[in-house]
Amino acid sequence: MIPNAYETASRAPWKQEQIEQYLPLVKRIAGRLAMSLPPHVDEDDIIGYGVFGLLDALERFEAARGWKFETYASIRIRGAMIDGLRTMDWVPHSARQKVKRVQDGFAELEYRLGRAATVAEVAELLKVEVKEIEGVLAQAQILTLTSFDETSVDYEGDSSGTPLNLLIDTDAQEAYQVVEKEEQKRILGVAVEKLPDKEKIVVALYYQEELTLKEIAAVLKLSESRISQLHSQAILRLRGRLSRQKKNLF
Repeated sequence: MIPNAYETASRAPWKQEQIEQYLPLVKRIAGRLAMSLPPHVDEDDIIGYGVFGLLDALERFEAARGWKFETYASIRIRGAMIDGLRTMDWVPHSARQKVKRVQDGFAELEYRLGRAATVAEVAELLKVEVKEIEGVLAQAQILTLTSFDETSVDYEGDSSGTPLNLLIDTDAQEAYQVVEKEEQKRILGVAVEKLPDKEKIVVALYYQEELTLKEIAAVLKLSESRISQLHSQAILRLRGRLSRQKKNLF
């Protein structure tokens, strides 16, 4: 059921017009977020949460701070959607442990083999059926929201951005910060290049071209569920590789 954001907005007619103006932005963000959601989640619910974020943006936006409204609103909308999703609390601790085990399995095998590991190889390593790994990958979809696609906003409306955006931040004031971020960007780029071709394409279309789940599925002529699985696998591989590199450094 969609949160009652529309009814709230109707109390302020001037906002109703603005909601209609920016509703395509809300739907666009919901379409991109769908990449990390299980199929049973109703996209209309996500749009409803996003409308609450839009209302919040309309209330709090201050043009004098130098933001473009679309940029500010996007942060608020995405944050409201993620907050709404968290209230559903679909991922128990046991599921998170399974996802971590599979993530570590990918990282360990790829370190040994020097190439991308297959789902079947990870299943053999962990002594489980391939179907179980595929089930864990489905559970991992929601966890990707807190990895490469999460936005955090403080009470003043400032955002730290997504981890990917942080890697390309050009506003660092200290020279060492610039060097550190460039090194992080380089490491991430190398990790992405080592992904299997289809996963690499999905990552590029999603994070660089900013396509939605439906659009990527159309480009690759694959089902939306398959695109979600490829995205989850890519994120688990990247998290595993970056985690291993961090341990080697420290």
